[in-house]
Amino acid sequence: MNSEEIKKDFPILENKKIVYLDSAATTQKPIQVIKAINEFYKKHNANPHRGAYSLSIEATEVYENTRTKIATFINAKHREEIIFSKNATESLNLIAYSYGLNNLKKDDEIVISIMEHHSNLVPWQKVSKVTGSKLNYMYINEEFELSNEEIESKITDKTKIVGITQISNVLGTINNVKKIIQYAHKKGAIVIVDASQSIPHMKIDVQDLDADFLVFSGHKILAPLGIGVLYGKKNLLNKMNPFLMGGDMIEYVYEQETTFAPLPNKFEAGTQNVEGVIGLGAAIDYIENIGYDTIQKIEKELVNYAKEKLSKLDFITLYLTPNSENHSGVISFNIKGVHPHDVASILDSEGVCIRSGNHCAQPLMRYLGIDSTCRVSFYIYNTKEDVDKLINALNKSYNIFKNYINK
Repeated sequence: MNSEEIKKDFPILENKKIVYLDSAATTQKPIQVIKAINEFYKKHNANPHRGAYSLSIEATEVYENTRTKIATFINAKHREEIIFSKNATESLNLIAYSYGLNNLKKDDEIVISIMEHHSNLVPWQKVSKVTGSKLNYMYINEEFELSNEEIESKITDKTKIVGITQISNVLGTINNVKKIIQYAHKKGAIVIVDASQSIPHMKIDVQDLDADFLVFSGHKILAPLGIGVLYGKKNLLNKMNPFLMGGDMIEYVYEQETTFAPLPNKFEAGTQNVEGVIGLGAAIDYIENIGYDTIQKIEKELVNYAKEKLSKLDFITLYLTPNSENHSGVISFNIKGVHPHDVASILDSEGVCIRSGNHCAQPLMRYLGIDSTCRVSFYIYNTKEDVDKLINALNKSYNIFKNYINK
């Protein structure tokens, strides 16, 4: 399959006639996912785990079968290591509250990278303040990468938790999380991997990585909004207290005491986003049908083409590593002297959808000495024609503002 064929599976791209270059924020949904959700509501809608009647049993089966599918997809050792959440943000907060608050003490250290999304940063600020632990950062070098020296100098014997994004949502830098995990484990720390930006683009094997926790949002991998996944090693999850309390996560409730259900129910209080789970299962089927080899082939050719075209625009500043093997489908840039929001508005008038702003990464922006960037992010439904339209729209933007820039 090629990107032109794949694009036909996405109704919004046919109907809107737009160039959608914001897949790092959320991917568009293929018709196969949309149909799977529709099918659930037409034929199987009921509350899982609640009823002894056949419709509820069917809903439970499709819900739990997807858990098994995800466990296989990321090669989890046990299906109960897969916890459904609202998104990666909720998954990270669950870890921070249920693991971080109960396992850190004064002068322990939490280490994260300066590239982290606020979701893998702000919770650790809170945890460090409550527990008296210290929050330290690994900083990037001039090539927008984490050096071995930086990793080894920041992760010490005092480090108890390391949080790391596998791919930066701003820079597209691919971090060597396997090496970071190996080093952190030598120091006695556990590692939390934010795979939100990586799982749409590369195969993930949690056992091979030896990740202690790994999170991602379904909406970035062709699934609906409002569904996320937390993977955690069984021995760690079993020791953690629930983050949310309520129905379906209990074993017995007495007037003054409650015992909790075993994994995974312990962390899934209340009625879950069943349609999101069904959609995520269909999205995984879609990804596996195409195959990661095909996905990476499409993206590599497209991103290289985009970098070549963008690098020829002398009014553009690019923020990306020169190491193409260490770069994913995200490209951040600025038109010199023009605010990113103005650029995005002009591009929108040309039917080109990009992201502008700080991308929920304000500390990284400050470290880079900028306030915000324009960001394009590609996926399997993008084509070289989309890139050409982007370049034409950028030229138009520059021509509108150049007289003001040069004064």
